[in-house]
Amino acid sequence: MYQQMIFVNLATDDVDASRKFFTELGYSINPQFSTDDCTCVVISDTIIAMLLSKKRYADFTKKEIADSSKTSEVLLCLSAESRAKVDELVDRAVAAGGTANDDVQDHGYMYGRSFDDLDGHSWEVVWMDPAAVQG
Repeated sequence: MYQQMIFVNLATDDVDASRKFFTELGYSINPQFSTDDCTCVVISDTIIAMLLSKKRYADFTKKEIADSSKTSEVLLCLSAESRAKVDELVDRAVAAGGTANDDVQDHGYMYGRSFDDLDGHSWEVVWMDPAAVQG
């Protein structure tokens, strides 16, 4: 059965530093689609983050590239299988050089935290109680 995928393309100031950051979070790199100007981060079977140098990113758009350290261009949200996994991923991101954002969001049935990566892209990590999702 076909599963639709998402390829999130993000501009980065330093491809090598971004590659190191995301591997420290536990994600793998697909070397087949990685070059000096781009790294292909495999988040899951259906989620891929393409981290492109700003020069390479500019090949795909005529728009000005946002300075993600000053401007929010996207909010990326990843699910986690438990509250502990939310904390684990955000804590890893901070240990790898990212910045924790906002306060913990704890609504009982939903728990989340967020961080900015090395380029200022905002990543949220959220756990939802499966019973609450099923209604």
